Amino acid sequence: MRAVRFDEWGDRSVLHVAEVPVPAVEPGRVLVRVRAAGINPGESAIRQGAFGGDLPSGQGTDFAGIVVAVGEGVDGVDEREEVMGWSWDRASQAEYVSVPAEQVVQKPRLLDWSVAGGFDVVATTAAAAVRAVDPRPGETVVVSGAAGGVGGFVTQLLTNEGVDVIAVASEANHEWLASKRARPVAYGDGLQERIQELATNGVDALIDTHGEEYVRLGIALGIPADRIETIIAFEAAGEVGAKASGSTDTADPEILGALANMVAEGAIELPVAATYPLERVQDAYEELEQGHTRGKIVLVP
Repeated sequence: MRAVRFDEWGDRSVLHVAEVPVPAVEPGRVLVRVRAAGINPGESAIRQGAFGGDLPSGQGTDFAGIVVAVGEGVDGVDEREEVMGWSWDRASQAEYVSVPAEQVVQKPRLLDWSVAGGFDVVATTAAAAVRAVDPRPGETVVVSGAAGGVGGFVTQLLTNEGVDVIAVASEANHEWLASKRARPVAYGDGLQERIQELATNGVDALIDTHGEEYVRLGIALGIPADRIETIIAFEAAGEVGAKASGSTDTADPEILGALANMVAEGAIELPVAATYPLERVQDAYEELEQGHTRGKIVLVP
């Protein structure tokens, strides 16, 4: 099969597509023919060696596809079933992926393959971030990077529950955010003052999907540290006592299935910014690393 690989730590130029063996069908696992696989900012850090690991390495967590084989002892997952899920083995950006059976759920029939393939990391990270700040209807929550994959999902989870969201994003995304019942605000100089003008009764919580400056903005806005959550600025979170929850905190098939149904039913939109074939994986990461993508970028094997 074809699979994305890198043999050394580095920038996106180290990525290539290699011919590798199809994974064996082991007990307790399922083999899935991948129809779509998402890419995520965290994978750039992994590729650059931020978290270590063995080389050569595969890449990717999110995927959706069709089960082609089930291992001994697997119940509740059948061959030819359309599924979506996640891999902890840096292996989803490939034509086939093998994962434990409990790491897949049935793909909702109305969910597009490209959306399903780029779903898990965004959705479960967003759910973890929202849970971390424990919002209540009527409260005001600032979301940074509010039009990105995780930020857009966070924004909609919050507004659907009656939370007032001040959504920090470029002006090009303000119309879309307003359509999700958020109150958009442009980033840049004077952001704190613009937020304070909108939040006349103060800000209750902040969810950061962009960088450490927003963790510090939360403190400047007078938000208690335990109601500031970041999915990226771990060092800053440690310094001020903020939270740093992520997809590993909500890696649960029931959570994934419930979130997928929300999107399939139209309660939440997960835009797909672009799709690329495996051979253009470097181009896909070039677009991702520009940092202004609305929604997900997805590879299609």
